[in-house]
Amino acid sequence: MPNFKSHFEFDTQQRSGILLLCFLIVGLFCVLYFYEPSPVLLLDTSSPQVLKQQAYIDSLRQVALEKKKPKRYAFNPNFISDYKAYTLGLTAAQFDRLSRYRSKNMWINSIEDFKRVTKASDSLMALLGPLFKFPDWVVKSKPAKAQKNSTLALSYKDKIDLNIATQKQLQEVRGIGPALSARIISYRLKLGGFSVDKQLQSVWGLSERVVANVLGSFTVKTPKEIIQIAVNTASASDIATISGISYDLAKQIWEFRVLREKIVSLSELQKIEGMTTSKYALIELYLHVE
Repeated sequence: MPNFKSHFEFDTQQRSGILLLCFLIVGLFCVLYFYEPSPVLLLDTSSPQVLKQQAYIDSLRQVALEKKKPKRYAFNPNFISDYKAYTLGLTAAQFDRLSRYRSKNMWINSIEDFKRVTKASDSLMALLGPLFKFPDWVVKSKPAKAQKNSTLALSYKDKIDLNIATQKQLQEVRGIGPALSARIISYRLKLGGFSVDKQLQSVWGLSERVVANVLGSFTVKTPKEIIQIAVNTASASDIATISGISYDLAKQIWEFRVLREKIVSLSELQKIEGMTTSKYALIELYLHVE
């Protein structure tokens, strides 16, 4: 027991040291409990350098967001679907007006025509107008003699149905002779009848001016029904059945769709190398995005 008891026996100096140590420990606990250190600002976010860097990061973020936005391509307003009209911001009433106008086989040939027919607002036209793409013969055409014996285009009711026109009647048009009139009739037979006026552009040898002259006196009044092909499921052979589209172009369209997995809008096909306005006009008639 003497050895064990010696561990608990301290002299006066040792007891004073122990008491002082206890006071120090209690004092430190009090300091830690009551003392609240002020936060140290490691980075001054209001400094010019930080603000400049933040502005740079924001600009990069804005560029990235712009790249993610879906691109809008030019299109012919004569051939928009109800879904396309919805994505463009047209109301149901505006699209109905356009549909009724087109059902009479009348054409939108300018931004002013579209606004007049649909009664779209100026703000909407400011967005859509720059995207309109019309055939070259519409854009470049100038007032000219449409017939050999007339300087004015006839009204719709006075025009001759292009599906019953004879070679002799066609030869009355400026620029149409026996050879071209025969080609028009031959192409009409190949199609089984014209569906829309712009199919004339596919007749070999007809210039844009001559096509405009023909349409001054003739129009399709008894259109042949077009059975459209779903572009996202069609094979190259299916697309090649479109009159005026070669197998090589049909294969390009098929490969273009396969590479992108799916085509969202037909207007994307205008990116294909060698795609002309007249060929795209045919594609718009015979293909559709399901």
